[in-house]
Amino acid sequence: MTPLYMQLSAEQLQLKAARAVSSLAECTLCPRQCRVNRLEDQSGFCRTGRHAVVASAHLHFGEEAPLVGRQGSGTIFFAGCNLGCVFCQNFDISHDTGSGREVRAEKLAEIMLDLQSQGAQNINLVTPSHVVPQILEALARAGPNGLHIPLVYNTSGYDQVQTLRLLEGIVDLYMPDAKFFDSVPARIYCQAEDYPQRAREAILEMHRQVGDLEMDQEGRAVHGLLVRHLLMPDDLAGSKSWFRFLAREVSPDTYLNIMDQYRPCGQAGDYPELCVPLPQQARESAAALARTQGLTRLDPGPRIRLRDLLRFMQD
Repeated sequence: MTPLYMQLSAEQLQLKAARAVSSLAECTLCPRQCRVNRLEDQSGFCRTGRHAVVASAHLHFGEEAPLVGRQGSGTIFFAGCNLGCVFCQNFDISHDTGSGREVRAEKLAEIMLDLQSQGAQNINLVTPSHVVPQILEALARAGPNGLHIPLVYNTSGYDQVQTLRLLEGIVDLYMPDAKFFDSVPARIYCQAEDYPQRAREAILEMHRQVGDLEMDQEGRAVHGLLVRHLLMPDDLAGSKSWFRFLAREVSPDTYLNIMDQYRPCGQAGDYPELCVPLPQQARESAAALARTQGLTRLDPGPRIRLRDLLRFMQD
């Protein structure tokens, strides 16, 4: 399947990028609505000014199997974040843009093309919500220069529908988190009381754009929606409610990865309730619950693909 952005001309990509960049003058890209002038390098909650900050970029083999395939997912980790989870596993990156390097559109395009040349199955944009204009700017350069693999929008789910619509016809694979279903834990643990509402709106918009996950004959994701749900101590994430929402309001064929790798990272030590380990069979129990709510496509979970990594190294 040809990536969506390849169906656009260079001029159309440039127009989309220009429209997105103009929005930085009074930034309302995400639900924070900071309204700072990022064109003049002012920064709001995300701590990011005119240009994106890249913390790292490399082939990643720890993602879901449909994203990794044999060659790996070409991940670009952006520094800064519009959410602010106290337990973030990438706390040093998400809470501090000083951990990365500022890149202009030309360099970001070069990074995308370099990952493709290494054999990446896709370009996996990690924490992209606050740098959508910068991504489009880079794509307007990388596309005409030979980029031809799908884009993965790998997000916390705290997205503005209006911004997601800038990506319609651009992004083939959306991969949002479904973190907190209720506003109280969202306010306490990620400084975003409106996260549940915004994430549900965003997931519905993503599904409207790309539908359920589609794979090729080799089991590689090429188009559609994948949702991640991180299990939390004492069910703070509201798992059953998320499963019901996905099955009834999105699609019973929503591809869902239930993750049990929660660890008290970042500032979680300041919250005793976040330092309680998950039950041993938490993932199995949650998967059974998801099925009772009507979900039919559950990711099999991490099975470290050492053989795939070895095969890649041999190739």
